[in-house]
Amino acid sequence: MGPTTDAQSVLHTLQQRLDRPPSQGFTPETLQAREELLRATADLLSDSDRRLAYETDLTAISTAAGAAIAALDVSSSLEVGGLLLLLEAGQPLECFELASRSLQPPQAPALGSGREADLALLAGLAGLAGAADLHAQRRYEGAAQILKQGLQVLQRMGQWPALRQQLSDELEGLTPYRVLDLLSRNLTASGERAEGMALLEDLVKRRGGLDGIADPLLDSEQFEAFFKQIRAFLTVQEQVDLFSRWADEGEMPRSAKADSLATKALTASGFVQRKPDRIAAAKQRLQACKEAQPETLLACLHLLLGEVEQARALFEKGASPAQKQWVASQSSDPLAQLCAHCSDWLKRDVLPGYRDLEADADLEAYFADRDVQAYVERHDPKIPAPFEQTAPSLALGGPNPFAVGPAQANQYDQDDQDDQDDLEDEPWLDSLLPNWQWPDNWRWPENLQWPQNWGLPQNLIPSRPSKNQWGAAAAALVVAVGAAAVVSKLANQPQTSATNKPALAIKPAAPKPAPPKPPELVPAAVPLVAAEPNDDQVRALLEAWLAAKAEVLAGKNSKESLEAMARPAPIEHLQAQRATDQASGTTQQISTRITNFEIDQRRANRIAADVSLEYRETVLDAAGKPQGPTSTMTLRNRYVFGLDGGSWRLVYYEKVPNQ
Repeated sequence: MGPTTDAQSVLHTLQQRLDRPPSQGFTPETLQAREELLRATADLLSDSDRRLAYETDLTAISTAAGAAIAALDVSSSLEVGGLLLLLEAGQPLECFELASRSLQPPQAPALGSGREADLALLAGLAGLAGAADLHAQRRYEGAAQILKQGLQVLQRMGQWPALRQQLSDELEGLTPYRVLDLLSRNLTASGERAEGMALLEDLVKRRGGLDGIADPLLDSEQFEAFFKQIRAFLTVQEQVDLFSRWADEGEMPRSAKADSLATKALTASGFVQRKPDRIAAAKQRLQACKEAQPETLLACLHLLLGEVEQARALFEKGASPAQKQWVASQSSDPLAQLCAHCSDWLKRDVLPGYRDLEADADLEAYFADRDVQAYVERHDPKIPAPFEQTAPSLALGGPNPFAVGPAQANQYDQDDQDDQDDLEDEPWLDSLLPNWQWPDNWRWPENLQWPQNWGLPQNLIPSRPSKNQWGAAAAALVVAVGAAAVVSKLANQPQTSATNKPALAIKPAAPKPAPPKPPELVPAAVPLVAAEPNDDQVRALLEAWLAAKAEVLAGKNSKESLEAMARPAPIEHLQAQRATDQASGTTQQISTRITNFEIDQRRANRIAADVSLEYRETVLDAAGKPQGPTSTMTLRNRYVFGLDGGSWRLVYYEKVPNQ
């Protein structure tokens, strides 16, 4: 009732409340106390003088600077009736707290008394209502704690078994929401996240595994939607550990779905962190799976390990006509087609869905990495001995795409950065490779040394590559990986005798004057278009991205164009973070400060930097009030930038593992 409600309306409301007492099983004493309090309230509001004095006191309390609140002084004999009215007034949490306190010594009523039964009933009903209110506010873990406390109260009293079951059912139904709540916490909240992981495992075990259907609360479609949302809050390592454990036979039945998820997580980790041994573990897991796996998936794993022939054979065997038609539309070169298929698989099925990964499906950058090249070289099968060359051939087909002919070459000793220019100046190259064009921004792998008396690889380079990204990726794969492996293995082999045909002689390159020292560059604003940016310029680009990211997560528009600073993958990940916050009605107040910036890799179209940051994060609700304490941590990330269309952009970042 409002301040302007007249006396007649007050009496009418009183009669309605008296005619509709609660039906949950309260004792006559509690119902009588409720009726007395209702009549006393009606008498007060019907008397104009008393009502005016009462409302004046309420106004004074509400405007006072102190911590005083409006309250009623109720005698102990009417206390349970007053708590019942508090519950009816829509204050279940306050009612639950007071009822629970009244059941504790020294206020605890006599065992078996009607007062004890009514207080226990009030605690159970208030717990249910309070949990429903918190659930509506998306405070799922708070709702679960209220239900747990209500259960404990009723179990201690040994009363109201039906109400206890209702509380238990509500608590069990909250499990998916609790998992979402706990796993979405900051990574520093290790205790809450560990509890969320335990709840997730219990939920999956209750279903009978990932492939089970035994859960009556979540049907298969609901569980799929829930699980897809949960994965986005797990780190890649958490997914590797969790799905690998679920896939292996143990407490839960072996799951083909868990095998698939573990394979994807291992592949994502290996690809982004440049650890092919993890991709090899993913391939081994997939091959050991009892259920048949698509050959096209295995083809991608073989390709990422540099096993080109196996990849090609599996793709040809397992690809559907639609897949073959699609890759053919990307390039006419078989290797480039494999790269297109693999990159699409990484982008669509592997790289999305991890809390701590932001990466592009950049095969060229992957195969240009030194660790990847070293792995491929170590695991490359023995290369056949050179055979007699009859005519230059650039076909990619045949049993070995890296076959080597016996053509002799003079010593070629030139600085690595000038290799491409020197090769383009040689007249013999035009006659040997009339249709070849170097892919844009391609460079020989760093530290690649040409051995003396080494024959030119006959089938090293695909003929007439497509002028698109897959042609560049294919060329990078063949040259950067294949050449490095072949050269290193043939460097100490005795050279076979040549045929009577004249050998191709490579004339030494004329010495070039030392290039002038470039002038010092001033850090440029976004976009960064310098061909060879210095450390300050790359750092300025990273700071611009971090500032833009903070603006987006704060619910604002970035002052700079996101597309000018980053590739689509980091932008999509950022937008997904913001969408999750919007769904929960929150924003993030983030501040970062770079404390150490060191570029550890430079190439023609790739720069990687090891960066240490001081990071502060505060989650704000819709009213701008903090939800929980501010998280402060020191991070160490590796940021990778790529050259796209004349400007540098962020490709991905990853956490640097502890040494």
